[in-house]
Amino acid sequence: MQEGRTVALTRAVRLLAPVPWVVIVLGVIVYAFVPGGPDDPPARMTVLATLTGFFVAVVLRLALVAALEPGRRLAVLTLTGSILLWALGSATVNAEQTIESVAFPAPGEIGCVLAYVGLAAFLIVDARRGVSLSVGLEAVVVWGAAVCLSAFVLVLPVAREFTDSLLALLVAVLFPLINLMLAAVVLSQIMLRARARTLRSAMLAVGFILIAAADSSFLLSLSASGVYTTSVLLAVVWGIGFGLIAEAASRRPVDILVPRRTGSATVLLVAATLAIVVLVLAPSDAVGWIVRLPAAVTLAATGWRLTLALREARGAAEAMRLSLTDELTGLPNRRSVTAATDHAIQHHGPVSVLLLDLDSFKDINDSLGHSIGDEVLISLAERMRAVAAPGTTVARLGGDEFALVVPSEDDLELFEVAQSIRAALRQPLRVEGIDLSLDASVGIAVREDSDTSAIEMLRRADVAMYEAKQSRAGVLLFDRAQDGMSHLRLLRGEALRAAIADGQLLAWYQPQVDARTRQVVAMEALVRWWHPTEGLLPPIAFLPDARRAGLMPALTEALMLQVIKDAARWRAEGLTFRVAMNWAPPELVSGQLLPKLFTALERAGLPADSLLVEVTEDSFLADPERARMVLHELRAHGVQVAIDDYGSGFSSLAYLRDLPVQELKMDRAFVAPVASDERSRMIVQTTTQMARALGLRFVAEGVEDAIAVGELVPLGVDVLQGYHIARPMPPDAVGPWVRHWTELHLSTRLS
Repeated sequence: MQEGRTVALTRAVRLLAPVPWVVIVLGVIVYAFVPGGPDDPPARMTVLATLTGFFVAVVLRLALVAALEPGRRLAVLTLTGSILLWALGSATVNAEQTIESVAFPAPGEIGCVLAYVGLAAFLIVDARRGVSLSVGLEAVVVWGAAVCLSAFVLVLPVAREFTDSLLALLVAVLFPLINLMLAAVVLSQIMLRARARTLRSAMLAVGFILIAAADSSFLLSLSASGVYTTSVLLAVVWGIGFGLIAEAASRRPVDILVPRRTGSATVLLVAATLAIVVLVLAPSDAVGWIVRLPAAVTLAATGWRLTLALREARGAAEAMRLSLTDELTGLPNRRSVTAATDHAIQHHGPVSVLLLDLDSFKDINDSLGHSIGDEVLISLAERMRAVAAPGTTVARLGGDEFALVVPSEDDLELFEVAQSIRAALRQPLRVEGIDLSLDASVGIAVREDSDTSAIEMLRRADVAMYEAKQSRAGVLLFDRAQDGMSHLRLLRGEALRAAIADGQLLAWYQPQVDARTRQVVAMEALVRWWHPTEGLLPPIAFLPDARRAGLMPALTEALMLQVIKDAARWRAEGLTFRVAMNWAPPELVSGQLLPKLFTALERAGLPADSLLVEVTEDSFLADPERARMVLHELRAHGVQVAIDDYGSGFSSLAYLRDLPVQELKMDRAFVAPVASDERSRMIVQTTTQMARALGLRFVAEGVEDAIAVGELVPLGVDVLQGYHIARPMPPDAVGPWVRHWTELHLSTRLS
């Protein structure tokens, strides 16, 4: 129903669109054939009837537009009321003229004056809001210049004819001046972007100019006699003016993106010059102040705008400086590096880019806090700036990544620059009583003939830096082989993405047995990739690529679901051992896996304590509080937790005391040499005693032979894992292996 009403209103608005213009044309035709002179009753009645029919059609159409568009209803109704006031005032004057001569100004002019006030309100309501002071001042300048010029040309001649009567002078000046001001308001709103530069806006401006011209001509025509005269031409001009304004209001506003204004200085100069000319040429009497006042406003607004322009220029210069500077260190930033490198490339000068990344800086932020990390970055930035040669740009790109733009393409010299920077960084830095010695990995990219921008050089330097970090070479010069490896990593990442989706990642399992009873107590899940062309790949072949490609969360989730599925199947077969799986620190502290883990356990009907999550010690370095919360949540749901690779990181007794941990897995670096290295043996022994005192299981992984078993069991190790027990196996092999192992070792010991 609402849709039908809208269609009907739209059709009615369109049908009424030509009616006002048809009325004007018919009125002119009838006027040409009526008998008598222009001031005789037939002519006056014709003009009155024409204006009445015209305004009825206009008002009716605007009323329909207001009903059709609720969002613009206030503006359209304001215009409708204003046009009605003007029509009533004009009709009153014309009706009196049909009876007798009427002297200017007649009482009906009050309606016309109020109508112009309403038209000003319409322009304000119809426009968009929100402008800056600078743009507003420019609009005032344009408004003032337009008004003073128009007043100088149109209003002054009229004003000079009505100097005998103050009331007549006021009304005579007011009519054309208001309309000129309204036309200037439309122009100013366009400059303010409160009104789009469209045909609709042009109609408004032209409509007000036509009404101002008709008012001026009308006032000049009656100045000699002081009484109203009839003119069909003026009636037509008024009708066209109001018709254009009504037509513009009937059209829906359209937002058009306008490019930034240019030429503001020219506008200000022209406006100020015009204002000065008007001030000089305008008469010094009271009438002259009609144009002197807007001219003075124009000059004041111009001066204010120029003052703001000077401040804006200073602000722009400061903003440009800040946009090229790193806020923390005061060094140039990435934009500066790009600009300096591009300049050298365009002018064919020697240039190379060194990209530097601090090693293990994340540990400082995590352990000492970001505020201390920022102070460290500031100190290191000062060191690099101090040792850099003249002409070298030292910049911070972000985080712990820096860059040097060196005006040289000599490989040996570039290596020397890189090593001197690294030597400066390695100097001890005392922070909160701790002496820190940081190092960095540096990648070097030399300009090539094919280079057209800094982006490519930064990319090559980044590839070389990454290779230097991975290989721990310290400094590496980019070569095409590295670029090929980078491309291969991208391809490997995409292949891994497809592998996760296609189920190519598999969980293989390595058994864990009780050191005394030889009973199988657990299986550790180890991921494998069944590659379509390369066959079965171990974790070392693809996990680093998965981490770089951001695929570890998806990979860990896929492995977790497979582990739960396998564990549920084995439990259904009567195999009740634990199943362990590894979670890397980022996946642990993110907490995103926990809801999925608990949901999968519930769906599988698997007891939570049959699952064990292994985490490494560095899980507590990244976000200790978050890691602690996650472990407590795991334990609250019954899932067991183990510390994997114990002894390989920053081992702390605090988390063993405070965290809900059930198991310690000794790193294989201490387990493998236990028979030949007394220090390793003592470490295993003391750790075993500590684990027993804390009520923790102690797992020795990396048990490779019977000799190691013979050394580990007397030391109190609880669980054994390694190739001597069994190699990792696919899920389908686990059940047969467990049954075979149990038959062989039910009542015997490993030999």
